[in-house]
Amino acid sequence: MRAIEILGGFGLDNVKLVDRPDPVAGPGQVVVAMKAASLNYRDLLVARGQYNPRMPLPRVLGSDGAGVVEAVGAGVTTLKVGDRVASCYYQGWVEGEDDDAKSRTDLGGTIDGVMAEKVALEAVGVVPIPGDLSFDEAATLPCAALTAWRALVDSGHLKAGDSVLIQGTGGVSLFALQIARWHGARVIATSGSDDKLARVLAMGAAEGINYKATPDWHKRVLELTGGVGVDHVVEVGGAGTLARSMKAVRVGGHIALIGVLSQGDFELFPMLMRSIRMQGIHVGPRSSFEAMNRAIALHGLRPTIDRVFPMAEAADALRYLESARHFGKVVLRIG
Repeated sequence: MRAIEILGGFGLDNVKLVDRPDPVAGPGQVVVAMKAASLNYRDLLVARGQYNPRMPLPRVLGSDGAGVVEAVGAGVTTLKVGDRVASCYYQGWVEGEDDDAKSRTDLGGTIDGVMAEKVALEAVGVVPIPGDLSFDEAATLPCAALTAWRALVDSGHLKAGDSVLIQGTGGVSLFALQIARWHGARVIATSGSDDKLARVLAMGAAEGINYKATPDWHKRVLELTGGVGVDHVVEVGGAGTLARSMKAVRVGGHIALIGVLSQGDFELFPMLMRSIRMQGIHVGPRSSFEAMNRAIALHGLRPTIDRVFPMAEAADALRYLESARHFGKVVLRIG
């Protein structure tokens, strides 16, 4: 079978299409014939050596995939050959809170990932694809969609009438927009592109702010919320945007800290004085994935996919993601 590996050293030039032996389903495992895999910013960090510079190589990339169960191992009774499934980012985090052991079961990081024609996964490490989503669409769910769900629903306790600030138009932000709209929340979006803002408004955002034209975008957020600030910030920018996010959120508000896209300095004093609740979000357990999928099936969510690349062009797909030109998710077609 073929797989996408980081081979011979870090860097996008070392992302290679290689041949590997077909996997075998061990006890409690299934072999999934992968049909699609979606890319995350984390995959760029892994490939560059910035995620874990001491990661043993070679490593198969990718945490987010979807395909068909091809074989089941001993003791597996919940799945059968032919089932359509998506991978869980953490193979060992089924429910409850995260811990060190669960966090070391991440696909495409600590263990080999899903950018391969066939992958052996834990039976508890896959979930049925919700509704009639295609494999391309289902492959976008394990990290980006679940992170948005955890940020707003599990951590944020989102409710009707809340206000939500999303940053940019990547996968997490667009899923957060859709999830917020399901719950009757008002969404304010930021982007450096007026064209992208127009698309976000068409998806249901109430207001859009071009952060290039309005560098102090937190002031505009305050204007739009009557000086109060938003209830939730889906913070994907990182240190470079966090200071403004703390000014844009209401007293006692919630910031879901997700991304590391930009660098910068910020002071913690406003967080203390304004009783801001900040929660780091790093995907979530299978139980949350299943709850989210029930909502996806109920509401008929269709993930936003920007481009689909063939498997052999994985390095080009990563470069495209790196360029930040995308709107929504970038997907690899496997096989």
